[in-house]
Amino acid sequence: MTSLWLDRAPGIPTDPFPDGGRFDAVVVGGGLTGMTTALLLARAGRSVAVLEARSVGAVTTGNSTAKLSLLQGTRLSALLGANGRIVLSAYVDSQRAAVEWLVEYLSDSGVEFDYRDAVTYAATPEEESSIRREYDTARLAGLPVVLDPRADLPFETFGAVVLARQVQFDPMEVLARLTADVRDAGGVVVEGVRARRVRAGDPVRVGTDAGELLADRVVLATGIPVLDRGLYFAKVEAQRSHVVAFEVPEQDRRESGMFLSAGQPARSIRWHRGLLLVGGDGHPTGRASSDADPYAEIETWTREHWPLARRTHAWSAQDYAAASHVPFVGPLPRGRGRVLLATGFEKWGMTGAVSAALTLAADLGAADRTDWMRVLRHRITLPQALARGIGANARVLTWYARSWASALARTNALPEGMLRARGILPAVVDPAAPDDCPMSLVCPHLGAVVRWNGAERSWDCPAHGSRFSADGALLEGPARRGLRSVEGVPAERKVSDAFVAPG
Repeated sequence: MTSLWLDRAPGIPTDPFPDGGRFDAVVVGGGLTGMTTALLLARAGRSVAVLEARSVGAVTTGNSTAKLSLLQGTRLSALLGANGRIVLSAYVDSQRAAVEWLVEYLSDSGVEFDYRDAVTYAATPEEESSIRREYDTARLAGLPVVLDPRADLPFETFGAVVLARQVQFDPMEVLARLTADVRDAGGVVVEGVRARRVRAGDPVRVGTDAGELLADRVVLATGIPVLDRGLYFAKVEAQRSHVVAFEVPEQDRRESGMFLSAGQPARSIRWHRGLLLVGGDGHPTGRASSDADPYAEIETWTREHWPLARRTHAWSAQDYAAASHVPFVGPLPRGRGRVLLATGFEKWGMTGAVSAALTLAADLGAADRTDWMRVLRHRITLPQALARGIGANARVLTWYARSWASALARTNALPEGMLRARGILPAVVDPAAPDDCPMSLVCPHLGAVVRWNGAERSWDCPAHGSRFSADGALLEGPARRGLRSVEGVPAERKVSDAFVAPG
């Protein structure tokens, strides 16, 4: 499904791949993190090449809700509990710096944006305590939040914390301007080329589908690093979230703020140029029922409150959450100081991306280092965050066992039309495919069995969040290639065995 932003995106041309070229920096990933980093480096006089495996903004940025806010649901109180007051203050300073930089950039570039109040609201009486806790935490961090007895929404709420003059925009309009400015500053932006390997020498060698590039430094801005050094796939949890856009009759529009519920199921509500955007029903990647339909759930809920709403777009995005609630930004272990990364924005990628770009530019000598950068880089992981990380990895091991048990018991769901392949290896066959060759369902990253996502028509890995199209092509995640073909394995032609209940 195509997001509102990608459906209306301005055309962004690609540059030819400069095979064998050498640059001061190669940035892998054409989302907001990568493009902002590239612009900061290019404006500092560095030669820069950006590599994007699909198209600029095709993954997380072009599928976000595009909210730029210092009030982030109930994240600040969670971050305080996991890290303490000093890290909380540094984190808020990092987000403030991101908002200030991007608002100044949008204003100077003539890119349209809107100021809206950010509102975290209690949907039930039980959530009132979360609202009060977030209010107290935000005040502790110096944010001028206020309490409101109810949110300006067409249904009952039980209190809200409000931060005035936060920002929303169309993320693809921002990326189009950033891309043009990178090129104007001498940078190169190449779409449709996937980085496959990075050898951290002097120079760094970046191997791709199209050839090799050389660089003094490489920045991995791909949501999660495409290299396993540092084990970041085990330090963050991949999460899917879903958004539906609606046309609403003018008399029913109340375009007042950007809203996010304090509890579960989460509901994100905002308006964009007359359209209502409602998000929610998030879950760890690959762990929802294969027949779940989050878009229908959101649509049903929306029509309870906006009965005449008509769906126009539906889409999903993937984010990565760190146990400490603080993103990982900086040098990649065993990268010899020449390979850097950014990950773990936890659904707040607009502020997180720009904050990461400012940090990476400082790491590469293209911007000043600040106190908040030092605090976030050298923070100590507290027991609460360690426990959360251990719990997340324990769940990963559980899902390894569940995915293989389901596959071996032949109880994992398949998409309509596909048949199972014979043998122990979990594999499927599409009889309509020209070669009728089975496709392995074993994730090429670390060997979990992928599960069918019926709502998005993709194969999703429940271990570390790699995703693949129905025909096995790599979409996103830590995997570096698609699902492989299995030669010489026949399909089971007994259709009654091909369709069973989800595992």
